[in-house]
Amino acid sequence: MGEFIAQPILPRIHEALEASGELASSFIPGKIETSQKLGGRGPVTEADRAINGLLRKMLVRDGEGWLSEESADDHERLNKTHVWIVDPIDGTLEFLAGIPEWCISVGWIEHGRAVAGGIYNPLTRELFLGSIDAGATYNGRPVRVTGKNSLTDAVVLASRSEVKRGEWEIFHSPHFVVRPTGSVAYKLALVSAGLADATWTLSPKNEWDIAAGVALIESAGGYVQSLEGTRPAFNRKSSLLSGLIAGGAGLRKDITSFLSEHRGAVSAVAAENPRS
Repeated sequence: MGEFIAQPILPRIHEALEASGELASSFIPGKIETSQKLGGRGPVTEADRAINGLLRKMLVRDGEGWLSEESADDHERLNKTHVWIVDPIDGTLEFLAGIPEWCISVGWIEHGRAVAGGIYNPLTRELFLGSIDAGATYNGRPVRVTGKNSLTDAVVLASRSEVKRGEWEIFHSPHFVVRPTGSVAYKLALVSAGLADATWTLSPKNEWDIAAGVALIESAGGYVQSLEGTRPAFNRKSSLLSGLIAGGAGLRKDITSFLSEHRGAVSAVAAENPRS
């Protein structure tokens, strides 16, 4: 991969996220047209579609590919060096319920690696931006992942739906705090800014769920890996990836050890969740 240069990608992401946030604010929870995604994969709203259209119009230029949860997949993207991977609203259930834990997620992929991204939570007005050559920012302020090297007293963000399904019972520990939170992209963003120490999920995720968050965490000095221990690769024919582990670099050994102690249970839960 050639040397990545953040300019002018980050300003494009910033501008698109702010415009999309303004558009999102025009929709009122409880008064939004909603339907089901194909295959019963959950709700999709008119807001998802509107934001998707705006992001595509503002971001994509000649020669760039596009992958979005709310667009029909054009496999021509597989021939592109640079690809936008976006989720117009990550955390649609939270969006519909008015819970401030949903976000707009934009990732920029170069040769299959997430090298830049931005995540915006319009309700809390939190803007996370970052690239592997320029670092990460939180509302314009430079940030880094946690400096912790032990899970003791750490804050670990968990999927609210996974907690409700009982999948986090195996991770109960008196040594760290588990905080249920909506939107996987938002969880990754919080970890990138050092506002939480780690997060993991046993459920497979799609590229649009995690692309921006992976770029942010790596830009902020953290690490992200699949349940198999590999770095997530992007712009693949199948957008589905296995579960995800992310945190400050100093926590990698402790998290690996902790999850290894629960390897059997982790494998069983992952097997029960073959799709996102």
